[in-house]
Amino acid sequence: MLNLIQADLYKLGKSKAIKVLFAITTLSAALMAVMAYLIPQGKIKGSMTGIGFMFSDVNMISILGAVIAGVFICGDFDNKTIHDAIANGCSRGAVIVSKAAVFCCAITIILMPYVLITGIALGTGSEFSMGSLAVGFLNILTTESSSTLSAAAIWKLLIVIMTLIIVYLAQLSICVPLAFLLKKPVLVVAIYYVFTIFCAQLTGLGDSYPVIDHIFDWTPYGGSYTFVVLDTVPGDIIQAIATSLVFIVVMVAITYMAFRKSEIK
Repeated sequence: MLNLIQADLYKLGKSKAIKVLFAITTLSAALMAVMAYLIPQGKIKGSMTGIGFMFSDVNMISILGAVIAGVFICGDFDNKTIHDAIANGCSRGAVIVSKAAVFCCAITIILMPYVLITGIALGTGSEFSMGSLAVGFLNILTTESSSTLSAAAIWKLLIVIMTLIIVYLAQLSICVPLAFLLKKPVLVVAIYYVFTIFCAQLTGLGDSYPVIDHIFDWTPYGGSYTFVVLDTVPGDIIQAIATSLVFIVVMVAITYMAFRKSEIK
């Protein structure tokens, strides 16, 4: 399995697709920060917050994350890489775990621009705001802006960032069974994007129907998990990490159960 992971990581490093996606998230993160900086100064109209949110991490990663699954998992069905690995004696479980591990690495890579730009922006001590539209790294940027970060706060910020990355990995882990079962990049991207919209609508009903909140708390799509900031209590951070890791394991297990008996053509 380690050989499979090393081979996939090598292929990931040479891939033009990951470089293009990294460039897209770098540009998007920069535009998000610039707009969040200019809006409170009145240099950009408040009505532009919708466009600023379009470049935010939560929106971009829901699209690009599914694209990565389509390119690096579905693509390996098209070029027979997965077929060859199984034919050469690799177990289907090893193939699934290796693909899931490299998929998580790829997601982390394209999230790095948001991590770095958010950290740099907070270091300036400037004010950032995007109105009420703030989730994920955009929420960290707007919530913690204009505050002085002590050494302890910087360490807490790193923990918060790590937690948010894990939550995103868990949310996108549903793309792994989709990619192995559907084997079509377009279907994976479309289904996952519709799924995220559906989840957003359901979480919005949480105030009226508390049972929905309780159900989502057992998944990384829980409303509070993408809103972690420095003031988030350690118990909530631990819950977000634990829930996300368990969800990833469940998605890998579902993929294995569905893929172990499927025919590879």
